[in-house]
Parts: sequence; C-alpha cells; structure tokens
Amino acid sequence: MPVFHSIKFMFNLIGAACLISISTPVSANNAQFIAKEHIVIDLKSGVEWLRCSVGQRWNGTECIGEIVRLNQEMATEAIQIAKEQLGGDWRLPTRDELENLVCHECNKPKIDKSFFPNTPIEPFWTGEQNEHSPRFFWSVNFFTGHTYGRFAPFQEIAVRLVRDR
Repeated sequence: MPVFHSIKFMFNLIGAACLISISTPVSANNAQFIAKEHIVIDLKSGVEWLRCSVGQRWNGTECIGEIVRLNQEMATEAIQIAKEQLGGDWRLPTRDELENLVCHECNKPKIDKSFFPNTPIEPFWTGEQNEHSPRFFWSVNFFTGHTYGRFAPFQEIAVRLVRDR
C-alpha cells in the first residue's frame, strides 16, 4: 500500500532530522510543555508527543510536508512502524490527552503553534470509542477545539502519536 511506504519514509526522516533540531524553551506562560527536538513532553498528561502530525516531519524548526489522513486500521499500522523505527510504545492518544492539547485562547488552529507547528485545522483521532455510540470513535477538532464522537473507524482523518513517559 503506497500510504504505508510514505509513512515509513516519514518516520525515518524524523529520526534523521533530530540530529539537527533544536529545543524550544518553556515559557513562563506555558509550563505544560517542554520541547526536545521532534518530541514534546506534556507535563500535565505525563506523555510525550511527536511534534508533527503523521505525514509531516520535523526539520529542526518546524513540521514540513503534507499530513496523511488515516482510518483506524491504517493508524494501527502506522503505530507499528513508529515503534519499529523510532523506538518506544507509540499509540493513539486518549480523549483526555488530546483535549489537553487544545488552546482555547489560540487562533486557529486551537493548539500552541510554538510546540506543534503547522498543525492542520481539522479533527484528529483518539484511540477511544464513543461509549454512547460504540461504532464511532472520539476525535478532537483543532479548528474549533471541540471533541466529537462521530467518526466511524473507516473514515480517514489526521493522526498525532503519543507515548507514555
């Protein structure tokens, strides 16, 4: 499948890019995050995020390239590729973890662009099914900052991977 070849390539480039990347200091008004190369440590949730959405890569100062929208099955394969190529136990975020990235005071996208640059203004998958309607999964939309439980697993939307610290 061509999409997985591009995902493998993207993760390889992230690993290489971290050699030339720089860290972003924590500002006094946002002590939730610490940036270290292509990873953002989320002190509030106790997790580490990839700075870039799947399909993009960290070039040392920003996320470049086009995102790849994935369905839940494709996201599972992307997670396996990330585990193999980046090390660690990458996964889709929980609803709470992804909601903690929402910046209600920010313009669109509703995320801190200094830590997560070039985030697309659209929904992102969580790994949680909607308990009220189990055939759907929760997503967080960085256009509105709202959470929705209305995407079916076959639909293709954006992905940002996370791992426990």
